[in-house]
Amino acid sequence: MHKIDLKSVPERKGSAYPPPYNETAKNRIKQALGDGLAQFGVNLTRLPPGEWSSQRHWHSRDDEFVYVISGEVVLITDNGEERLAAGDCAAFPMNTPNGHHLINKGMETAVYLEVGTRNPEDVCTYSDIDMLVDKRRGGYRHKDGTPY
Repeated sequence: MHKIDLKSVPERKGSAYPPPYNETAKNRIKQALGDGLAQFGVNLTRLPPGEWSSQRHWHSRDDEFVYVISGEVVLITDNGEERLAAGDCAAFPMNTPNGHHLINKGMETAVYLEVGTRNPEDVCTYSDIDMLVDKRRGGYRHKDGTPY
């Protein structure tokens, strides 16, 4: 194992979602810090004001965890809205159909870590839109299974 040089980790800006769902995260920046790890992934994410972390979603076989490093975001789930500030964290157990995402409603860029398992049989379902990702089938699909 070696120290990860953040300057050498490529930045991914935006989202791979099909249009128009990619618009809400078009300025989100992620750095994959967990490349090379088999059982879980880690992203360092910078979320500018007004941006969403993702579409609201939940995973069938992947656990997720977020830890806010700086700034603040609003966590949105079926239970409503909850503010997360630096030092706050949230966990999302697999196979719990309560979609979640973060929105930066503040005035400064929020920075947080995302940690999640990497089960090859996971299905990610998007709560508010007609979209899912089945890792076994690849790519974004409508909930009836047809590809985008």
